[in-house]
Amino acid sequence: MNASTQLPATGAGPAGTEAVAPVLTGAPAPSAAEHGAGDAAPAAQPLRADCIADSAGGLTFDITAPQGTRPVWSAALVLRPRGEGDSAAHEELRLPLGPNGSGRLRAVLPSTVALPEGRWNVYADLGDGRDPQRLLPGDNDLRPLVDRRPLAGIGRLGVRIPYTTRSGSLALRSWLRGPHAEAADIVVDAGGTTVTGRLYGAVLGPGARAEARLRGGAPEADEVAPVVTVPLTGDGCEFTFTLPYVPLAERWEGGDARWDLWLRAAEGAEPVRIGRLLDDVPEKKAVFVHPALPVGCSAGQLRIGPYYTLDNDLTIRVTDDGPDSTGC
Repeated sequence: MNASTQLPATGAGPAGTEAVAPVLTGAPAPSAAEHGAGDAAPAAQPLRADCIADSAGGLTFDITAPQGTRPVWSAALVLRPRGEGDSAAHEELRLPLGPNGSGRLRAVLPSTVALPEGRWNVYADLGDGRDPQRLLPGDNDLRPLVDRRPLAGIGRLGVRIPYTTRSGSLALRSWLRGPHAEAADIVVDAGGTTVTGRLYGAVLGPGARAEARLRGGAPEADEVAPVVTVPLTGDGCEFTFTLPYVPLAERWEGGDARWDLWLRAAEGAEPVRIGRLLDDVPEKKAVFVHPALPVGCSAGQLRIGPYYTLDNDLTIRVTDDGPDSTGC
């Protein structure tokens, strides 16, 4: 998005339902500039947003409005990408914020709206002349996201999970992928890692395979990063593969090596990153923990095992100093 986006007005229904324009219930509150020189505008009251998810991937935000708030047509819930400085305000997404019962305001992020992949801060602009204010997290109902199973033929998969930042504010983690390879069961033993999953937006064909690509393994522009490939088994959109550890150990050249896992649905198909997105956990790394097991090779004793990155993508780590909890 290159400019601020304003979506159609929302109503009081759940995410993804038909939108209804918010009602103007009074004149807008005076802005700070309209107060006299000796009359400072009252401090903004902290606002909390309850989040309700639906099985299609939409989110509804319900905010308890400050007493005396009079909603205006320009009120909006504002999403701004994190970590982009002053440019974030120019890439924001604005969702109409309308009345939803006594003292409540509601905005809806439908599943049909493509929110670019990344992390987004959440603000409320009450249309009162103040700058949008950060929202605090309220109560979340994310049950529809648990074991979410979209239609396999979906062309593009959108995932949004609300979370609390380290500073205590509300934010969203968003993924937008198509096709997408969703990891499900992971079995680890001394011989390797077996991954079972489901492919969205594509089906398996001749030449389907999984690839482990050494991260940072091609320092020169004309070099190709080392790749270890293994065949896939399965049918349609379901897949299983086992990645043995020995080929990874044989290519170890010291330090901390990370092999990112990809899937090719057929010979000549574009690779698809393998990850786990379809649940209510925004960061899997500290939640879904798998063992790193000892593996012997000509270089000595190594430890090898899978983990989820900070973006919830699946990676294999090879090291000689044991597992840690840092990195991505």
